Amino acid sequence: MTTVQVATFELLRAKGLTTIFGNPGSNELHFLKGFPSDFRYVLGLHEGVVLGMADGFAQAKRSPAFVNLHAAAGTGNAMGALTNAIATHSPLVVTAGQQVRTTMGYEPMLTNVDAPSLPRPLVKWSYEPASAQDVPRALSQAFHMASLAPTGPVYVSIPYDDWAEEAADQNELLNARRVSNRTLLPADEIESIAARLKAARNPVLVVGTDVDAAAAQRFAANLAEKQALSVWIAPRPARLGFPTTHPNFRGVLPTGMASISGILSQHDLVLVVGAPVFRYHQHEPGLIIADGTELIHITCDPAEAARAPVGDAYVADIALTLEAIAELATRTDRPAPPRRPKPAPAAKSSERAVHPEQVFDILAEVAPRDAIYVDESTSTTNELWDRLPMEEPGSYYFPGAGGLGFGIPVALGVQLACPDRRVIGVIGDGSANFAITGLWTAAQENIPAIFIIMKNGTYGALRWFANVLQAQDVPGLDVPGIDFCALANAYGIKAASVSTPEDFRSVLGQALEQSKPMLIEVTTSIN
Repeated sequence: MTTVQVATFELLRAKGLTTIFGNPGSNELHFLKGFPSDFRYVLGLHEGVVLGMADGFAQAKRSPAFVNLHAAAGTGNAMGALTNAIATHSPLVVTAGQQVRTTMGYEPMLTNVDAPSLPRPLVKWSYEPASAQDVPRALSQAFHMASLAPTGPVYVSIPYDDWAEEAADQNELLNARRVSNRTLLPADEIESIAARLKAARNPVLVVGTDVDAAAAQRFAANLAEKQALSVWIAPRPARLGFPTTHPNFRGVLPTGMASISGILSQHDLVLVVGAPVFRYHQHEPGLIIADGTELIHITCDPAEAARAPVGDAYVADIALTLEAIAELATRTDRPAPPRRPKPAPAAKSSERAVHPEQVFDILAEVAPRDAIYVDESTSTTNELWDRLPMEEPGSYYFPGAGGLGFGIPVALGVQLACPDRRVIGVIGDGSANFAITGLWTAAQENIPAIFIIMKNGTYGALRWFANVLQAQDVPGLDVPGIDFCALANAYGIKAASVSTPEDFRSVLGQALEQSKPMLIEVTTSIN
């Protein structure tokens, strides 16, 4: 007899989901019993860390990752991380154990009451199979739902007595299925977009997270070069949509409505690819777009296309569409756009602290050119983008919804997915505490990520907002007295504390020479 458990592992194996991120409870033990030797189980000590590791792994692999949570409580602990995953279209198959099917009506302890409703609206699809025999088919559907554009997390709740039941006939047919929705716009629409770019006086390209997810930077660069386009990154990017070293790169757009429209007002045509139009943050009333400026929006997400307040939107595969437009575009006689000015030299600190600009200048000099940066130091993000050379696809990750607890676990997941590249997490001291237990997983699995803790004793981004909102007298803005080296050592990670640029340069070099995880606590001035 083939059990539901055996059929499920065969399905996961066929889909390449042989790494499982989890934190098990009693509802999950029957699924994990007799765990196959060709699978890897990565344990996190908190479900937010579990989900974050899987998020980084899935984004870096550009394919679904498998998560196993514990009932309702474990799902609840992971939902903060799900806010980032749904915002960045991270393909995750999230499962949770459910109580024994025949007792669910009594609601014994660990029953996930109305399980499909719990994670909504933070998942694309949520389901609890109607029978044990439906479990493999439901997980097959979950895999395809997570993979179809726009990719994203899905959720399946599974009663734990289902695993020992007999599987349905012909379950093996699920293992070989392929589902694709990669769509290219019709030729006349590609021609129309190319013609509008050619006819524009001063067009501009704005690229977003989904350009990197589609590994389409080279097509964006080709189009920018042919059409002499200035290129901006869409506000608060979660990934690297365009190389920061490219001569056409202008920077990252701000997150206020008036600021964005002001920057784009000099352009008569704005082409936005792979990003919402637009993802704002602080309330800054103003024009959505300047009078006389037209906008074209290319997205893989129908919801983004539908809710945008301006422009002509096209829902299609990002890579295929960008490639087609770039191939059709002719070389313009417009002058090349002005190069972005180099950032000013970093100021020297008068105290025993390192300016954030110095941290990034040293990283730019010492770290490998193909280093991957996971950014959760939200008060220094602008300085990071100004100073770090990032060229390769998959070189940058940021919490797309602003949910904290992202940096440490996502760095671990990305490093697991990219063992041939060095992953460096740049993490604020406020943010780090949300997922500090991830250091234990780094030590246990010997994941050689480097964690740079930007220690200034305060929630820097929140202090900036307090000034903007004229609310400087609120409590809870400071987090003094945390010894991150002691925390790292307790979890089994080597750590060092530095407060001068020279010491940071030396310790960073030592960390890069090793193939082990390391934490560097950098005392920084308040930005």
